Amino acid sequence: MEKFDLCVIGSGPSGFAAAMRAIDFGKRVALIERGKVGGAGIFDGALSSKTLWELSESYKLTHNTHLGYTVYDSEVHFGSVMQQAHRAVAEKHVQLKQQIAHFQKSGQLKFFNGHAKFASPHVISITDAQGQQQTMEADNIVMAVGSRPRYLPHIPIDEKIILTSDGVSALPDFPKSIVILGAGVIGCEFATIFSNFGKTKVYLIDKEERILPFEDEDISRAVAANMEGNGAVIHHGASLEKMSIVNGKVEYVLSFKDGRQETHTVEKALISVGRVSNSENLGLEAAGVVLNDRGNIDDEHTRSNVPHIYAVGDFTADISLVNVGELEGRHAVERMFGQPARELVYENISTIMFLNPEVAAVGLNETQARKKKIPYRVAVMNYRYVNRAIAMSKVDGFFKILVSDDDEMKILGLRVMGNHASSTIMAVALMISMDIGIEHLAELIFPHPSIPEGIQECARMLMGTSIVKPEVFNLDVRCYRVDAQGRVDDL
Repeated sequence: MEKFDLCVIGSGPSGFAAAMRAIDFGKRVALIERGKVGGAGIFDGALSSKTLWELSESYKLTHNTHLGYTVYDSEVHFGSVMQQAHRAVAEKHVQLKQQIAHFQKSGQLKFFNGHAKFASPHVISITDAQGQQQTMEADNIVMAVGSRPRYLPHIPIDEKIILTSDGVSALPDFPKSIVILGAGVIGCEFATIFSNFGKTKVYLIDKEERILPFEDEDISRAVAANMEGNGAVIHHGASLEKMSIVNGKVEYVLSFKDGRQETHTVEKALISVGRVSNSENLGLEAAGVVLNDRGNIDDEHTRSNVPHIYAVGDFTADISLVNVGELEGRHAVERMFGQPARELVYENISTIMFLNPEVAAVGLNETQARKKKIPYRVAVMNYRYVNRAIAMSKVDGFFKILVSDDDEMKILGLRVMGNHASSTIMAVALMISMDIGIEHLAELIFPHPSIPEGIQECARMLMGTSIVKPEVFNLDVRCYRVDAQGRVDDL
């Protein structure tokens, strides 16, 4: 039986990161994948959907008649769009396979294509597509088994008429109409994508009073207004009573708090109600690994209840994001074979929501700070006061930075909604991890003109040294304080 220092089950972002980090330590690694190298992080997941978003944004730009020019006779075809998305996915897939081939040749890594199952705490059985089995042994094991879209038992999902995100790439054309169940990040992103292309009437079922309920109200209201301005219809405060396939189309029934019901018919439906981990048929009982009632592992900084078995990525109960999965994969290996340079923390994780426009975030928002009864100060500034936004004619958006309500004014969180929002986050994420105050941000020299200059001006506003004065533009430039009881006072 072949033996390895580490066995990684799953080659998605977290598993691949773990395997590559183990090679840094000079360890011999077994990497097992039952599907395609790269997992959902590439195929029908982050890379695929974000490529579609980029293409939809580019296409939407051709129809913007407020930029001093007009584009006539533009066309878009779903097959061509998906071909571009597949090209992006294929490029990354080839890169991953090149790395695997290189380290297989050097003898540092061995790749197995098949389904992995524990035979004992240190022994893994691998079954390939032909049913052939082999076993291997490893001193340490990382489970990076990933996740899949959640199915609802009362909805007949066939991935043709009623689909999940896994079925979008197989659509033959832009549907004339689509209803999206789930107003979280993924649902709102696909609503943005389809509405940007202008070929599909989009309906979004939102059981809450506002979409993205985990975000501050100013973010969710602005995103909803832009989405509706793009032609989408949001069913606010709606409960789905029934969804069925009738004569090849989707019929769905909604109920509202006032007692009324509505019945709608659309061409397609997209179910976006979260993801579930691929925890089945892994032989976890043979390894002694315990799952929680949601099918995840309640890990202790990536380590499961069995000391030599680790869980990373969507298999844990933590945040399901590619960058988080990669961080966890690397951290798990550093715990096994070395000493992590720092503790695994999630407070300064940067995120992007690919909406209209994009929303970038790090740290706490106001909703979270108030729930935790943390007193804070906040500065908000509209995009219209940033020269780069004016130059791009993209002034739809705002910056909002939260700091501690004391003399140090340490950064608690940042939200930016607008074009190039993702380019504003990293300096603030670093400052949160360093636990330092905003005076450092206020004195940096940013490139000009650039969107991140808006973050600096927010910091200066809180220090009372801003160039753009809140007392002049107090409708969309403002500073205020919120105490532990949620009382608000202007600064």
